[in-house]
Amino acid sequence: MTSVELSIILRELADAKYAIHSQRFFKTGEGEYGEGDEFLGIRVPVLRKYAKQFSDLSLTETKKLLRSHYHEERLCALFILVEKYTSSDHEKSVIYKLYLDNTEYINSWDLVDASAYKIVGAYLNNKNKSPLYKLSKSNNLWERRISIISTLYFIKNGEFEDALEISKVLLDDKEELIHKAVGWMLREVGKKSIEAEKLFLLNCYKKMPRMMLRYAIEKFPETERQKYLQGRI
Repeated sequence: MTSVELSIILRELADAKYAIHSQRFFKTGEGEYGEGDEFLGIRVPVLRKYAKQFSDLSLTETKKLLRSHYHEERLCALFILVEKYTSSDHEKSVIYKLYLDNTEYINSWDLVDASAYKIVGAYLNNKNKSPLYKLSKSNNLWERRISIISTLYFIKNGEFEDALEISKVLLDDKEELIHKAVGWMLREVGKKSIEAEKLFLLNCYKKMPRMMLRYAIEKFPETERQKYLQGRI
């Protein structure tokens, strides 16, 4: 089985009308975050189905698919890598390295969110987290998003330190997509420990971008939300 064979199947599923919708949704216009990205017009559940069917695709062939100029082919490749990540420790290490060596192709929020914590976060669990801190200071928007989204793996296991520290690093980030990601991870921390989230907010909420704060406190009672938004905590 080759990446070309999978590409042929996916391109036969292309829907031009849905592709136009996707290009608008993922902001592919000039000056927007997804500028120039190309879409086939395939829905995510379909991509997941074919990722499972092609989960035995070699890593070499999967890397070829990941480097496609079509968004859906890159997403399908990432789904395949996630499927493969359940194998041996050696292959997990190879997949992790392949992932970080190809971040230029993991260049949209959905691509990051579908894969970063399942590969990078999973690999770095119980290991030195310095690669995440390096990514958090990258000039590349998507590498910074990878750094914070990867911490979701730790959060799900009740470990918040790195999520909170990387959130501090990203407090002054200029990109709204980072504000949303940080706020989302803070909200996830709150699901496990509202005390940990509130302690972080107490020290940082007045300095946080508005979008980041709104995402972080989305599930708070309305009266408490308003106090945060009005700076009265």
